[in-house]
Amino acid sequence: MTDSPGDLAGTMLQAAFIGALAAGCFWILRPFLLPMIWATAIVVATWPILLRLQAYLGGRRSLAVAGMALMLLLVLLVPLSFTIAAIAQNADRIVAWATSLSAVHIPLPPDWVAGLPLVGSTLASQWQQIAGLGTGAVSARLAPYASTIMTWFVGQVGNVGLMLVQFLLTIVLATVLYSRGETAAAGVRQFALRLAGAPADDALHLAAQAVRAVALGVVVTALIQAVLAGIGLAVCGVPFVVVLIAVMLILGIAQLGPGFVLIPAIVWLYWKGDTTWGTVLLVWTLVVLSLDNFLRPMLIKRSADLPLLLIFTGVIGGLVAFGIIGLFIGPVLLAVGYTLLEVWVTARDAETAPRDKSLK
Repeated sequence: MTDSPGDLAGTMLQAAFIGALAAGCFWILRPFLLPMIWATAIVVATWPILLRLQAYLGGRRSLAVAGMALMLLLVLLVPLSFTIAAIAQNADRIVAWATSLSAVHIPLPPDWVAGLPLVGSTLASQWQQIAGLGTGAVSARLAPYASTIMTWFVGQVGNVGLMLVQFLLTIVLATVLYSRGETAAAGVRQFALRLAGAPADDALHLAAQAVRAVALGVVVTALIQAVLAGIGLAVCGVPFVVVLIAVMLILGIAQLGPGFVLIPAIVWLYWKGDTTWGTVLLVWTLVVLSLDNFLRPMLIKRSADLPLLLIFTGVIGGLVAFGIIGLFIGPVLLAVGYTLLEVWVTARDAETAPRDKSLK
């Protein structure tokens, strides 16, 4: 028996109304989606810290939530404030340094450059071409790139106010989630069970593990490397240390590493003739860069029972697809998909196992 035309029209109208309602809710919540995702990732990653702080404070959740909110303010706003202040205080020095680069005489490459394997001859020839252009021609070639970089930089500085608002909104939402975490988790679990059934529990558990693994394995490793590298730069006399630490932190989170800052700093020290501190920074750079080989895998394995390849793929793929927030979205999506696929394959094997036994 088929549905009558009236029932079909009613069903279509209901579906259209639900779709319009969902679209309207999404449109209203759209400005809050990014802070909400950040707040959720932060709360999931730091929930064990909240519980330990609450136990230390005699079970008083309000004091623990206030402490976590204050900690987030210090972690998010203080480094940003120091970076902005450092850029503002050293703006004249940065402009003077950039201007002086146009007058730098580029010498011919040393003999050992041509002897480098694979890239030596190409590098030496390109270096000779640039050195033969003269300072005026080099400045003319670099001028369009400098203009583009300055335009981008001014645009980013203009977004600082919006960034601060996003940070504050993230802290407010994280504070609400800290105070009502159990209720929110129960609601998400009920929705997931309604949507996916029994496998939802495992999927949610692994999603939380993936967030904690990224927070510990990626963010903490990047923070430690940036701080240690900044200490090395400060000891060796490299200027703009606070700004460089912020840049290295971003590069570390983006899985590029602090080498993009440390290696040019080493070259700069050797260039100015300070070979002693250049060698010291070179050794320190090798130590800092080696932390990736054991610290990050150790922290990830401590937090998540997931393949390291899945975490790294989710981090890099999520970063490319969604930006910085993709660091958390990518591993979570892969963890949920991995769990559901594993449950489906296991269930399929369980269904076919008795039949295989009967054929023997």
